[in-house]
Amino acid sequence: MKLIIISNRLPLKIIEEDNQYKVVASDGGLATGLNSLETLHEKHWVGWPGMYLEEGTEKEQIDAEMLKQNFHPVYLTPEQIENYYEGYSNSVLWPMCHYFSTYMRYEPVYWEAYKEVNKLFCDEACRIIEPGDIVWVQDYQLMLLPALIRECVQDISIGYFLHIPFPSYELFRSLPERADLLNGLLGADLVGSHTHSYMRHFISAVYRVLKYDCNLDEIQLDSRVVDVDALPMGINYQLYYDSSLKTAIRKKAKELKNNFGDGKIILSVDRLDYSKGILIRLESFRQFLENHPEWHNRVSLVMIVSPSRDNVEMYAELKDQIDQMVGSINGKYSTSQWTPIHYFYRGFDFNEVTAIYYIADVALVTPLRDGMNLVAKEYLAAKRTKPGVLILSEMAGASNELYDAIIVNPTDVKEVENAILTALEMPVAEQKQSLKAMQDIISVQTVQQWAVDFIEELGGVRKKMIS
Repeated sequence: MKLIIISNRLPLKIIEEDNQYKVVASDGGLATGLNSLETLHEKHWVGWPGMYLEEGTEKEQIDAEMLKQNFHPVYLTPEQIENYYEGYSNSVLWPMCHYFSTYMRYEPVYWEAYKEVNKLFCDEACRIIEPGDIVWVQDYQLMLLPALIRECVQDISIGYFLHIPFPSYELFRSLPERADLLNGLLGADLVGSHTHSYMRHFISAVYRVLKYDCNLDEIQLDSRVVDVDALPMGINYQLYYDSSLKTAIRKKAKELKNNFGDGKIILSVDRLDYSKGILIRLESFRQFLENHPEWHNRVSLVMIVSPSRDNVEMYAELKDQIDQMVGSINGKYSTSQWTPIHYFYRGFDFNEVTAIYYIADVALVTPLRDGMNLVAKEYLAAKRTKPGVLILSEMAGASNELYDAIIVNPTDVKEVENAILTALEMPVAEQKQSLKAMQDIISVQTVQQWAVDFIEELGGVRKKMIS
């Protein structure tokens, strides 16, 4: 019996070194949780390897190297990446699911490519799936896949997890392909999401579009039942909690603290995306500086923005707006000894980001909509011996667990401004108390536990079906 994980990307990178391609593991949060899953099942992973290789000796060598690690690549052409990934996945589904429907850009070729690529993933997966296997499909790029696999192989367990929000019916109904997407998802035996609200939106869409009833989180199909549940994803807690014990990270933390000065540090870490609320966050900090001159020279915002899709016009414009706003704030308030905003437009490696988590006095995490937001959890976990305060958007899935944070409406500039002041003035004893309460939660609900819980529940669904 095998566990076959299917995601848009394989947990690896193909790099070129000494004029040769090599396969290097890339352990993100999802890969960490699934690779650490203690199971007797043989694990396989199906996904796009991140580049397109022409047929030939090099491709054969890379395929053989991946196969040794039970990785099964789905090679996508540049046109498929443009229309399936950049197109339908990220120009239709992503903005809709994050409640930015005005940003949706729809082209008929996008949907055709989305169907075509989901079928390619199905073809590759069905080469290795056998009766009795467990299949776990990940995220919004592969919403058609559960039903396609069910048509291909019988007597298997299929799970699906959506890592982004499922939108309300009023938004979802606007999609011409709404029924196709729902029928695709209902090929699974278990459909999981981060929160109960996303779960309820999915159930509502199924009822109103497909007319299937739901009873106690079970959707009644004609011949079987689909379970729907909320399973919040965690992080590799111990990895972040122990990070400050490492000499290299402590050294990096000291170096960064020296660079940023003696004042308090407010930290903001995001990927470049309109859903992250970066511009409103900057406006809140600008108003804080304007209304609280007593904090000048005593606090700085360290803002890390990881590049993403900046070749797309909308994202390039967002970056320009961020650049201009940071320049404006620094231009108005900077002194020879103090920079209000330290802005980094690049990704930080693990040592750098955990070092800055460790020294930051406040984490400002205010997405306008976010499926979970693991940065909030990483920040809390990295505060092994130092206090800290988390300001967290009520629109992030993590707010359902981290209720000891300062919870804010991310669109309310004044509320975020006030939260910054509250966080900076919070007594250390209160900081430690709320930090401990949240660490107690995320140290139990880890990414490893999330994976175990999902597989166990999927196994329970199978037992119900058999009995």
